[in-house]
Amino acid sequence: MRTVTRRAAVAAAAAATAALLLAGCGGGSAGGDGAPASGGRAADRSGGQHAAAAPAVTRTLPGVGPSLTAKVPASARQAIVVYGASPTTSKSTVALFTRAADGWHRGPSWPSHNAIHGWTVQHHEDDLKSPVGVFTLHDAGGLLADPGSKLPYTRSTDFTPSPSWPASYQHDFDYVIAIDYNRQIGTSPSDPTRPEGESKGGGIWIHLDHGVGTSACVTVDKDAMRYLLRTLVPSAHPVIVMGDTAHLKG
Repeated sequence: MRTVTRRAAVAAAAAATAALLLAGCGGGSAGGDGAPASGGRAADRSGGQHAAAAPAVTRTLPGVGPSLTAKVPASARQAIVVYGASPTTSKSTVALFTRAADGWHRGPSWPSHNAIHGWTVQHHEDDLKSPVGVFTLHDAGGLLADPGSKLPYTRSTDFTPSPSWPASYQHDFDYVIAIDYNRQIGTSPSDPTRPEGESKGGGIWIHLDHGVGTSACVTVDKDAMRYLLRTLVPSAHPVIVMGDTAHLKG
């Protein structure tokens, strides 16, 4: 829990970093992505609805209905789809698709986690749910050196987790990709600016998995993060389409 008691127990510099990360990754609540989320579950590597069941090439993104399909920009030629297992759980699968003249081509997919309380179409600060929707992807960064990212990459100690967090959380922000939900595009993912106001939450990222659900972010393993960073290309106008399978189809 992010409380005065905990902040008092941490050195001033570490507390400032923790505050930035909690405010920057799914909100400043208890169970922010950098801090242990109450009610989190052990990792389930089976993931959610797996994209591998879909045909290799499809006219529209598999499992995505007309409402969200209409929100995918015509210019987008790369799309990450997050298939949440259910509206109220944190298990999901991340799949990458590339659009060509004949349609969307299915690429690799990985087990993932979303927020511990599942999904919402009206995300707000501290609800511990991931927002359903279509969002662009412009900026990346992390604590580690750039692994060859095609997206603009900011390496910064701003991504250092608090030493008060468990060991399993200490590498969460080695690599991150900012999801363009209520953020200033063209800045580091750690930029706390929220153009639509604090109450809508913000700072929602794709980052390294720590084995349980998050406060709002989407997580995959380190190899998957490296692959995405080296594959997503600004000229392809990448997007992320995310939600539980029912909302995706709706």
